[in-house]
Formats: sequence, C-alpha cells, structure tokens
Amino acid sequence: MTPALEPLRRIAAYAVCTDVNGRYLLVRASARAGTPGVWSLPGGAVDHGEDPIHTVVRETAAETGLSITVTGLRHVLADMRALPHRGITIHTDRLIYTGTVRGGTLCDRVGQPTDLARWLAPADAELLPLRPFTASAINLPPGPVDLRPEEAPDFPSFYASPGPDGLHRAQRFAAYAVATDPAGRLLLTQISPRYPGGGRWHLPGGGTDYGEQPGNALIRELVEETGQQGRLVDLLGVASHRDAASLGPEGYPIDWHGVRAFYRVEVDHPTPLKVTDIGGSTCDVRWFAPGDLAALTDDDLTEVTAEAIHAAGLR
Repeated sequence: MTPALEPLRRIAAYAVCTDVNGRYLLVRASARAGTPGVWSLPGGAVDHGEDPIHTVVRETAAETGLSITVTGLRHVLADMRALPHRGITIHTDRLIYTGTVRGGTLCDRVGQPTDLARWLAPADAELLPLRPFTASAINLPPGPVDLRPEEAPDFPSFYASPGPDGLHRAQRFAAYAVATDPAGRLLLTQISPRYPGGGRWHLPGGGTDYGEQPGNALIRELVEETGQQGRLVDLLGVASHRDAASLGPEGYPIDWHGVRAFYRVEVDHPTPLKVTDIGGSTCDVRWFAPGDLAALTDDDLTEVTAEAIHAAGLR
C-alpha cells in the first residue's frame, strides 16, 4: 500500500522534437530527480504567470542547449506519481507540444535535475526506461517506471498560497468546451456577479480534480453547469491568462494564473438547460445562434472564450 503522502499539483509543458533521421530529442533524469535514470521529453514546470509555450522553449534550451520553435499542440493529459521517499504524490497536467530546432549545440549538464540529452531512434528509445507520458508521445508502449497512488487524495482544484511579495497567488488548470448543437448554436454560461468576470459569457467547464483527465473533467462540468450531455471531438488549444490582482468571493486580491485547455464538443441531443450548481460561479446558461454570437463584443466575453471561439472558427 502507498503510505499517506502530501498531495501537490503542478502544470508542465514538453516538446516533441525530431531530426531529419526521425530521431527524438530526449533527456535523462539525474540522481537529483525523483526517478533517476529515466528518460523523458525536454520540458518542465510552468512558472507562475508564464505562458506554457515560453516554458517549453526555456526548459528545452536549459536541458539540451538547443533553441526550439513551438509549431503545434499535440496533446494535453494528466497523471499522478507517488514519491514515498520524498513524502509526496504529484498530479501533473502535461501540455505536449511539437517543436523544431532552430539552433544551438547539444550538451550535457552536471549537478542538474537532467544530466544527459540525446537524439535517439525509436528502436533505441524503446530499450530505455521512459516516463509513461513520454513513451505515449513518441508512440512507444509505456513502461512501469512511475509509482501511482492507489487513489487520488483529497485536494482542491483551486488553492491560493502566499507568494514571495506577500500577495496570495494561485495557479489553476482547467478544461473548457466549445460546445455546439446540430443547429450550429454555441452553448455559453454567464459568470455570477461575485466572481471575477461577473456578468460575462464564458465557456462551460472549470478546474479539473486531482487525478482527473481534462476530457473527463470537461464532460462532468458540462453536465453540472448546463445539464447537457456532450461528446468530446478534439483539442483546439490552450490559453494562458494572468490577473495579477483578481478579486473573487474570497474577499482579498489573488495573483491568479489560469492555464485552460479548450476542446470542441458536440451536444447531439440538447435537453432543457439547467444550472445545477446553484450559488456557484455560473448564474445563467444560454444557446447562441450564429447571429446572436456575432452581436456579442469582446467585452461581453471572457478572454478564454473569445480566444477559443476564434480558434474554432465561429467568429
């Protein structure tokens, strides 16, 4: 049995880079890491307020000596990893991007969390211990190198803690739906007045639970906020927004950083709309026909909503 461990959450971003020979760029965890000797994609934790694209460029340069350009978003997933020797279990929301090397010299590092960087052919990589998310990203079977806790610990999707400047700060990962019905209408929710962005129209969705995959969280939130059953179609993108002094129901300013994955969702059989989370952050829900949607201004929408419906080609 896994002992009781302190739960932690983080958001991380990684790059899948290949060379002209079809080899993958991988890095090895050093003795300082939680899983020494295990290989993974270059990347790492997203700093507070940092765009994940900047994270993956910065971390790849630090770990490999190579400068990359991010060319696309491949996948978003979550996993749990237990580290009993450190007394913690970690839920990580991982953003997997595609990258192209634009320069630099491949190099190793001494005394850092990763110590080797190599271009490896798939056949060679398959012989190495790979982090499960890395194996999946390069189309190899994942090995049992991570210890998973038997069940997800109780941990809030939103947690504010004092930052270095004394202001409380929070970093939250969330999943949202660009949900449409067979008539081409878009489903939007309205934010309750006492929450940040109160009165604006927002995508249905919200923060993921500890141990929960983004797609599963999105379908759950869609039911809770609107009463609709949806079908996940594809991943559209990831938005990163920071409000350095957000004011919400907590009653004090929070330096807020939200990283939000947004997906296309089809509601094949619309039912009567219903807000089931009474007293929460959603006060209304409505279907918007294309003409009604065009009449909304950016001031009527949250940032992530405007970004997501533009990515979906709806306005």
